[in-house]
Amino acid sequence: MIGDGDRILLGVSGGKDSLSLLRILEHLRTYAPIRFELGVLTVDPQVPGFDPEPLRDYYDALAVPWHYERQPLMEQARAHMDGDSFCAYCSRMKRGIMYRICREEGYNVLALAQHLDDLAESLLMSLFHGGQLRTMKAHYVNRDGDLRIIRPLVYCRERQTADYAARAGLPVVPDSCPACFPAPSRRAHMKALLAREEAEHRHLFSNILHAIRPIMTEGGLPRPGLSPHETDQVRSARLGPA
Repeated sequence: MIGDGDRILLGVSGGKDSLSLLRILEHLRTYAPIRFELGVLTVDPQVPGFDPEPLRDYYDALAVPWHYERQPLMEQARAHMDGDSFCAYCSRMKRGIMYRICREEGYNVLALAQHLDDLAESLLMSLFHGGQLRTMKAHYVNRDGDLRIIRPLVYCRERQTADYAARAGLPVVPDSCPACFPAPSRRAHMKALLAREEAEHRHLFSNILHAIRPIMTEGGLPRPGLSPHETDQVRSARLGPA
């Protein structure tokens, strides 16, 4: 997922998953046979209770550049959301901000901290509400062909990131996405459904991973030097692991 000379921007909410990935990538930089740069971005949805400011000193101690963007996502959702969940709307808006900051600051890779639980929830949401067999991809190039998106934690469970964050004493921001709690959330429903099923079938998530592996990497990655049009042609022609 990471190549020599990459400049990686990591989306950090202050929650256990993104802070765990930050520490993992920071550790990887100390011994990896390649050199890469790392910066972090927090998108503040401007809702009561969300305060990422205490993390500023933490990022400074790691010598990691911190980019901070404020946007009233909850207010925008109330005004513009139509037939969508708040999580889906918020995700789209944040993604647009992340792409913009990557381009403005010269990052070529966007790292996101979704884990296997997130991919399983997305699969069910897509099946139940979209009639499609889709989930998040582990590693792909965006539609414009100028950014790579990576999800290094896709084989990890949420309970693993929670355990790591606790054992490492990471400065997790409580309720790192507080706007989601009062808003209707299809994702929360899917999380509860999966938890009930896993209680009865302990191999549930390993089975889900086996089933979604082809669509996690659908289309593979384009060859270096291809134009965006050629990249789209490669994606359309291929189906298999990257």
